[in-house]
Amino acid sequence: MADFKDFNKLDIRVGEIIKAELFVKANKPAYKLWIDFGKQIGIKKSSAQITECYQLDELIGRQVLGVVNFPPKQIADFMSEVLVLGVYAKQGVVLIQPEQPVKKGDKLG
Repeated sequence: MADFKDFNKLDIRVGEIIKAELFVKANKPAYKLWIDFGKQIGIKKSSAQITECYQLDELIGRQVLGVVNFPPKQIADFMSEVLVLGVYAKQGVVLIQPEQPVKKGDKLG
């Protein structure tokens, strides 16, 4: 079992998707995302398997939650720097996002 100390090790922040592309070389259908986490963290890249629930054009400007302190992970020819959070639902992966607009870089707490 994890405890609260383990949870506190995660740095989960709000970012805004500023660019999205189809990730052709991924083994499973995915998008390449560029997410702006504000001045302190900056723009980070992520591979996200969210193609079942989202079209590319509806992702730009969307706020999402991401773990920003995991080590980068090479996925095909792309370096994924953050883990975007979503729920594995019947219809596919549904992104977790703030209920109201918030400042980029705000921390989950």
